[in-house]
Amino acid sequence: MGTVEAANKDANGSLLEKNPTVVFVLGGPGSGKGTQCANIVKNFGYTHLSAGDLLRAEIKSGSENGTMIQNMIKEGKIVPSEVTIKLLQKAMQESGNDKFLIDGFPRNEENRAAFEKVTGIEPAFVLFFECPEEEMERRLLSRNQGREDDNIETIRKRFKVFLESSLPVINYYDAKGKVRKIDAARPIEEVFETVKGIFGPKNEKVNHYVRLMSKLYMYKFHFVSKTKIGNHCLPC
Repeated sequence: MGTVEAANKDANGSLLEKNPTVVFVLGGPGSGKGTQCANIVKNFGYTHLSAGDLLRAEIKSGSENGTMIQNMIKEGKIVPSEVTIKLLQKAMQESGNDKFLIDGFPRNEENRAAFEKVTGIEPAFVLFFECPEEEMERRLLSRNQGREDDNIETIRKRFKVFLESSLPVINYYDAKGKVRKIDAARPIEEVFETVKGIFGPKNEKVNHYVRLMSKLYMYKFHFVSKTKIGNHCLPC
């Protein structure tokens, strides 16, 4: 068990050394997050990590975790934090980049606290796409992507879960001045014009400062963690 814990800490340390910039991307199902993330990747060099896509890939793998994830999604429930965080960490480490859009995560307060504790990373900010439920439902029913969870009953369950679980996360970061709200009911091009204003050059100095402060936080976190592990691993 100690070996597994040490391995996880080493993996975290490797990720922290990249001094990553993380932006959480939140919004209800059908709010257009994925489309805008693709635009941000193309224009600003971020790596887009969709928690939903990573989970669906795990389902397709046929693993035990994949079966569990599939059952929870059918019921409109939220997948355990440790499962999603492990998938996100792996994807971040393998990307070769140091700027990440994490789409659809954290889904709740427990997700948020677990991510920061496990990875030692705080987001630079949260990009929140606001969209009326009626418009999101219309988009989901018309997109015809063949997704198993794109039926009216499951869609409404997903709306309910988002409202009950994700809004407290948005409120938490809003209180820290880290939420950038976007009116996502508008056409794609108009939405991206607003997004560009958040990621554009005029915000580079602010983003640089945030990264420096995050780096100090992460090194402090990693040093304390290594110290604790060292104390536990001293020979008897």
